[in-house]
Amino acid sequence: MTTALDLGCHSSAAEDDLFEAIASGLEQQGYVVLPAALPETIAASLLDYLAVLEANRFHRAAVGRGNDQQRNQFVRRDRIHWIEDDHQESGQWLAWSKRLQQYLNRRLFLGLFSFESHFSFYEAGDFYRKHLDAFRGESNRVLSLVTYLNKGWEPDQGGELVIYTPDGAEEMLHVQPGYATLVLFLSSEFPHEVKPTSRDRFAVAGWFRVNNSINDNIDPPR
Repeated sequence: MTTALDLGCHSSAAEDDLFEAIASGLEQQGYVVLPAALPETIAASLLDYLAVLEANRFHRAAVGRGNDQQRNQFVRRDRIHWIEDDHQESGQWLAWSKRLQQYLNRRLFLGLFSFESHFSFYEAGDFYRKHLDAFRGESNRVLSLVTYLNKGWEPDQGGELVIYTPDGAEEMLHVQPGYATLVLFLSSEFPHEVKPTSRDRFAVAGWFRVNNSINDNIDPPR
């Protein structure tokens, strides 16, 4: 049986090329979009994980963090399920994310400390209004990552990720939620939204975090 530890030792030229493309995009412009770039074995393992989740395992997503969380369907209507590190199908995804974290720390000196991620599920009509993943100086989320699990997505089915200029004034990018597309951006720099979808839309959203610990207490996620 292959374990997450075994996978953590994995390295390949293709993976190094992908990680370098991510690092270069972040270094040059603070974001990167790579269509169909998530390795198929990783994407397939996420689909396997998704397949065993029952509908009632997803819950309405909240706005805010910690004690300030609240559910507001005028802002977002998706449902989420946090990816658990002890689930048998999470090992490849978490090991890959860990290798990416280590690469970006070596290459860009980001000081990334941990990673958290969840599945997001949008039914027809669901959306997520323009928002930031982190407010500068108020969150330990540094880098946002999104990948999509939708095969055969058509442009007229909606659900695009729209990334805005840092001042929020202009739309900068429209990203179709096609299978295995990777999107990474600086969490506190780029407002973004998810346009209403006309079919079920599945993604994984994740955040690389720094450690803002106080008095030797590790800063908690989520």
